[in-house]
Formats: sequence, C-alpha cells, structure tokens
Amino acid sequence: MDPLDRIDDLIAVIESARNVPMSRNCMVDRGEVIGALDQLRAELPGELRRSAALLEERDKILDAGRREAERIIREGEQEHARLVSVNEITVSSEHEGARIIGEARAEAQRLRDEVDEYVDTALANFEQFLTRALASIERGRDKMHALREIGSYIPEQDERPLPQF
Repeated sequence: MDPLDRIDDLIAVIESARNVPMSRNCMVDRGEVIGALDQLRAELPGELRRSAALLEERDKILDAGRREAERIIREGEQEHARLVSVNEITVSSEHEGARIIGEARAEAQRLRDEVDEYVDTALANFEQFLTRALASIERGRDKMHALREIGSYIPEQDERPLPQF
C-alpha cells in the first residue's frame, strides 16, 4: 500500500473514532493506529531508497550518454583525420569530417536533453509524492496537536466508568 494511502487510513480512523462524552477527545484502537504507523515507518525508507536508486540510475544514464557522445565525437574526429589524409579529396573530407563531428555533437546533445528530461520528470513525480506525503503528515500532526490542546477527559470519582468496546 502506498504510504499516502496509509496516512489517509490513519486520518480516517481518527476522524471516524467515537467521541468521548463531554470532551473533544475520541477513542481509537491504539493497536490499530500503532500498527498502521509502524507499517508507514517501514514503507517510507523504501520510497527514499527508490529515489536514491532513481538518482543513481540518472547518473548512470548521464555517464553512458557522455561516453557514447565522446565515442561518437572520437569516431567523427578519426574519420575526419582519415579523410583529410587522402590528397584527392582533402577539401571534401574536411567538410565531411566537420559534418560528422557536428552530427555527433548534435546527437550527444540530444541524448543529454533526453536524459535530463527523463530525470526531471522522474524527480518531479517523486517531489509530488513527497509533497503529498508531507501534507498528509502535517494534517495528521495538526489534528493530533489540536486534540492534545483540548486535554484529556478525567472522570469524577462519582461518575460511572465508560463501557469499554
């Protein structure tokens, strides 16, 4: 289950909890809430590891793109040098070599742009996930603080105890 869904479930449990009479407090199943929080705690590091893996993948893609671009440029320069060494076609070989290098550089830039776009999209998606998670956590904490500010209900000694469910 998605960590955001877990947070939404916790909020739903608290919102649907029975109210304590004469109080703004509510009764929740402690085990259920603690269990859900433990599951959330267990899932969040996984999401963080996924983001680190995504960044590592981005770096690998960038490195591969750079190596490929360098290889293409090197091949273009070698082809250019080979064509220049032939006397009969010296002029045309210079033009052809420059064209190959230009194509190689354009291809290298295209690869860099594609990788940057992919990584930017992946990071934007992860940023959006983290933003939603933080907003849900903040709402939960705000509700918890509001309940804490209200205080706990302490029955008078004359009152009968509330039934336990």
